[in-house]
Amino acid sequence: MQRLYDFIRRHPTGVDTFWAVVLFGFSLLWIAGGAPAGTAVAGYAGIAALYSLVIALRRRLPEKMLVLTVLLGLVQLAFGVVPFMADFAMLVIIYTVAAHDGPRWASRLALVGGLCAATLSQLRWPLEDSRSSAASVFFTVIMTVPFALAWVLGDSLRTRRAYFAQLEERASRLEKEREAQAKVAVAAERARIARELHDVVAHNVSVMVVQADGAAYVMDSSPETAKQALETIAGTGRQALAEMRRLLGILRTGEHQEAGEYVPQPDVQQIEDLVEQVRGAGLAVDFKIEGTPRPLPSGVELTAYRIVQEALTNSRKHGGPDVGASVRLVYFDDGLGLLVEDDGRGAPQEMYEDGGADGRGHGLIGMRERVGMVGGTLDAGPRPGGGFRISALLPLKSAH
Repeated sequence: MQRLYDFIRRHPTGVDTFWAVVLFGFSLLWIAGGAPAGTAVAGYAGIAALYSLVIALRRRLPEKMLVLTVLLGLVQLAFGVVPFMADFAMLVIIYTVAAHDGPRWASRLALVGGLCAATLSQLRWPLEDSRSSAASVFFTVIMTVPFALAWVLGDSLRTRRAYFAQLEERASRLEKEREAQAKVAVAAERARIARELHDVVAHNVSVMVVQADGAAYVMDSSPETAKQALETIAGTGRQALAEMRRLLGILRTGEHQEAGEYVPQPDVQQIEDLVEQVRGAGLAVDFKIEGTPRPLPSGVELTAYRIVQEALTNSRKHGGPDVGASVRLVYFDDGLGLLVEDDGRGAPQEMYEDGGADGRGHGLIGMRERVGMVGGTLDAGPRPGGGFRISALLPLKSAH
């Protein structure tokens, strides 16, 4: 059945031609068996053929077929060709023109012609058994209804198609805007990450310079101290190189310059201060650390801090009244685990995807960029029983 429907949609002219042949056949049967005596059979057959042509080409040339139908109607009135089976094409072309998204004059002409057809026919061929003008008027009204309905159905279909086309265009436009906003959010977040990692690398280089100056100062007097300073320089340099590799791997935009002094970046130890600050703002937060704390790469610490900050901000803004949250930091042998949950209403997944609480790309887009930068994994979504859950695993060593 579906194949038949698809075939009909792919070959509209062929389907119309089939129905035109059917109409022409029934018209010939009427002419052969029911035509008034003494009339010209050839004339009826010619008009039936032209009406069949109207059916066959109604969707390819709707305006021209409408004009042809009007001319055929006038010919019938002028030469006394009484209405017969082929005049059904008038209803079809009225419906087609009303449904077609073409010039408005054609639709108005179809409406006026349809409303006048029954009246003109009654004036030209009045009812023989009509005993009063009221009966004639009633019959005329009854015969006008099909023409009016044909136009109303066609116009309704045209309006509905236009409405759905507008909805599709709007959906397509919104989808493009959404993609554009996502790209802007990614670019903004990468610029922010670039600035922060730039500060991290600058801090590491500063440490290396200080250690190098110290090693040079005690090289002769305390070789062991100088050796320790050189080891510190080597470790700090490797860490700075790793951070720079991550930066170059994730950022493809141009240089981002920012005026001002370098400031210390947040780390894991400041998460507890962040939790206290959030508690002071009215959000009950349960904070626990599991495992043995140890020094972490600067990029991992900064990523962990920003994820917790964003998650708690969204919990406070969208969790609703009496919302509670929990933060878990788990130190594994080869990584750091984060779990941030709340039991409130939870912000919709789309808000995190579209840019977080501030709408500037610091939602899941930013979190994923940060976690991907250090080679970690992120899982976020609605929490069973209500609320929202964000979990991340940040490896201590990035995968190469």
